[in-house]
Amino acid sequence: MNEKGLSVNDAIKKLEYYCSYQDRCYKEVISKLKSLGMYQTAIDHILNHLAENSFLNEERFAKSFARGKHKFKYWGKRRIEQELKFRDISTYNIKTALKEIETDYLSNFYALAEKKWQSITEPSLEKKKHKWVDFLMRKGYESNLIFEYLRELEKESF
Repeated sequence: MNEKGLSVNDAIKKLEYYCSYQDRCYKEVISKLKSLGMYQTAIDHILNHLAENSFLNEERFAKSFARGKHKFKYWGKRRIEQELKFRDISTYNIKTALKEIETDYLSNFYALAEKKWQSITEPSLEKKKHKWVDFLMRKGYESNLIFEYLRELEKESF
């Protein structure tokens, strides 16, 4: 039992469900266990159980996180890498995860950049460029990619 009256077996069942409907990282699972009032020895035991039974897999989490954020939120590599580091994902798993998005990366970047460029109605070209660059930087795209494409857009505009 823990301080909230939850047994280790009950916590295991709860966390198996928590990890089965969405991939989780260790940091999220530890936070959840602490919110349930579990002691450190119980947390260690539960983490081992979840990892041994494939409920918790850092590489799988990193890959699905990268695919999802790139496909649905159009995040760039820098933003994905930053978010994975925040979740204490290893450098190896971050690199593996970023390989997952390589095939669609440039086409998604160009589609997003083009759509954003068309949607900015700023009359001042300098302000429009600034807003566009800021948007793509916040999304986590590399500055060299952004400025190369900006030069192409400027050539087309004139």
